[in-house]
Amino acid sequence: MSSVRVAVRVRPLNKREKQLSSKVIVHIKGNTTTIRKPPPVRLDQLKDSVKTFSFDFSYDSSDRGRPTFASQKKIFQDLGTDVLKAAFDGFNACVFAYGQTGSGKSYTMMGHKEDKGLIPWICEGLFTERAHRCKSDGVSFHTEVSYLEIYNEHVQDLLRKRTPPTDGGGLRVREHPRDGPYVENLSKHLVHNHSDLEDLIVLGNANRTTASTGMNDYSSRSHAIFTIMFTQAQFDAELPRETLSKIHLVDLAGSEQADATHTTGVRLKESANINKSLVTLGSVISALADLSVGGQSAKKKHIFIPYRDSVLTWLLKDSLGGNSMTTMIATISPADVNYGESLNTLRYATRAKNIMNSPTVNEDGSVKVIRELQTEVTRLRKLLEEATQVFHGELSSSVKVKDKLRQNEAKVEALTKEWTRKWRETQSILQEETVALRKAGSGVILDCQLPHLIGINEGLLRTGVILYYLKEGRTLIGSAEVPCSQGIVPHGPGLLGEHCVIENRAGTVTLLPQDGGLCSVNGCVVTDPCQLTQGAIIQLGEGPVLRFNHPIEVSQLREKRQSRLQSVFSLSLTDLSKSTENPAKVMLQNSG
Repeated sequence: MSSVRVAVRVRPLNKREKQLSSKVIVHIKGNTTTIRKPPPVRLDQLKDSVKTFSFDFSYDSSDRGRPTFASQKKIFQDLGTDVLKAAFDGFNACVFAYGQTGSGKSYTMMGHKEDKGLIPWICEGLFTERAHRCKSDGVSFHTEVSYLEIYNEHVQDLLRKRTPPTDGGGLRVREHPRDGPYVENLSKHLVHNHSDLEDLIVLGNANRTTASTGMNDYSSRSHAIFTIMFTQAQFDAELPRETLSKIHLVDLAGSEQADATHTTGVRLKESANINKSLVTLGSVISALADLSVGGQSAKKKHIFIPYRDSVLTWLLKDSLGGNSMTTMIATISPADVNYGESLNTLRYATRAKNIMNSPTVNEDGSVKVIRELQTEVTRLRKLLEEATQVFHGELSSSVKVKDKLRQNEAKVEALTKEWTRKWRETQSILQEETVALRKAGSGVILDCQLPHLIGINEGLLRTGVILYYLKEGRTLIGSAEVPCSQGIVPHGPGLLGEHCVIENRAGTVTLLPQDGGLCSVNGCVVTDPCQLTQGAIIQLGEGPVLRFNHPIEVSQLREKRQSRLQSVFSLSLTDLSKSTENPAKVMLQNSG
């Protein structure tokens, strides 16, 4: 069991608060945060005018000139390094920032280019540590990321082409019987290095919904969840070990009051949905805190956790009271004008301290079976040693133990070989700079930056998609055994040992038929060298059919088409401005 860690962070007075001549009423000393009620205070309220709270971490970021000033790097060193440690140990981790609008949540989580926040620091640390472990421990890694926002209770994919926020639509949230809630059709992107990760963060942030309110010029109008799925594999004492960790980094939209933010219309509706989900989050935290405090009782058994009352709490179900090491960062304003909101945030954070999670190492199922079998092998060996020390009457028992031991050892060896082969093959393909795998909706896209061939009819009883990428130089195609780095070996009737050669010279790809090798391109038999173009269909002999793709050519064709469309549109507008004819007729003439 592990309790949710809670940190509080106080930001500096902002421009609006300074214009209102606000007084600082929040003070931090060590891990203690004190808030004083602003005047006027009645005599009967003097006793409760100062409230003190204690948290795991308290950060004073209100004045850079103070020696106690907590920088972005300090936040990472205290909180982010533990997130990385949990991930490399095979645990799930979650960090979420909560507070009123304009209290510094997005700054703490994301920061900006000159002063990066917790998410960029964690991403950089992940690949720094990953590179170190690859060299020293021989560990293999596979990293995917997704980035979503919850806007007006609808889930939007921030790593897809941006569409205007609407009241309907959005991605659906489902629940897997074993893995829990997930977002259907949310894209997942394979990343090979820190630069890839940075590009995705920039893309997601550009697509996030923000707007200006009376309290914040760049107010987040949605909750954002950046997720890193981190798989690592290695051999530990000659046994395979594979773990999958999920890191959820959450920047919540701020709670806000309509009279303080002066929101109306669309902004008011956004505010209502934000507050609704945060109220539900508060109810979930309170219920989990009640469940965690004290021993078992009849009353506690009937506590209902309202996860499904909002999309946010449903998606964070495992991070709140589940299988995760979770940290909450409560951000507050030091100004007296925000006393009510700051006090509510501190109370909110105090409740979260009582939540107990049950983090466990997320080990691959097949690897777990191998380890269990190995434990059984060790037990059987011990039994066999004991059996050989007794008289001959126990010989039959000893033979049975030997047979079972051999069976289990054979299973361990076979499963270990299969796991090793599967992992190494997958990694060797995905670590190629020219090949990338990503999820798109309910499908998977295998991208290749080099010219390549796709197998179309490899037989009715074959499954899977075959992609042959064409490196610079000559690639032999035939039925004979050829080195994998130099040749392609499809299957089908009429295929000669050395059927043809594909030559790639500086991006120009040419098919060179060999003696006796029947080849056709787009239905026409070719006997001389033939330059291949995007989408060409190649048939070899009477069997294998391949489609040729050229990514660079596709990119050039797209640019030409876009340029042509823009030219037609510009010409049409010019003609429309000059012509007295029917505008629709002019447009049709130009486009034709």
